[in-house]
Amino acid sequence: MKMRVVSIVMLSAFLLVPTIASAEVTNGNAVYGLTTGRLWATMDAVVGLISAVIGGLSLARSAGRFGTGSGRRGAIVAAVMALIVIVYGGLHMVNFTGDFGTGSGRAGAIVAIVMGLIGMVLAGLTLARSRRTS
Repeated sequence: MKMRVVSIVMLSAFLLVPTIASAEVTNGNAVYGLTTGRLWATMDAVVGLISAVIGGLSLARSAGRFGTGSGRRGAIVAAVMALIVIVYGGLHMVNFTGDFGTGSGRAGAIVAIVMGLIGMVLAGLTLARSRRTS
């Protein structure tokens, strides 16, 4: 139960911070500094990285490398976080239509989607392994 609450609070904090920040520094066509788009994409990529790490840890647990248990709970948490990251990354790509280098955060959104996919694959492998051994 505590893990769920901590995950929800972390996810909410990471995804709500970009809506608060709205300062942009512009100089001609190039944008310097941390813009709203870059911040949103960075937070999304960080949550995707957390999802991939949790998925990897749950896969290691299911293989018996450390701890006891099947790692199903960690895999479910990683899969849910990965799905949220992929959806937010896709929404970011649709809403922020600028090109690379314009401060829209497209590169960060792409990294976030890739990290979400990695977390989803690791979670799927863990769930498949836990079904096979159960």
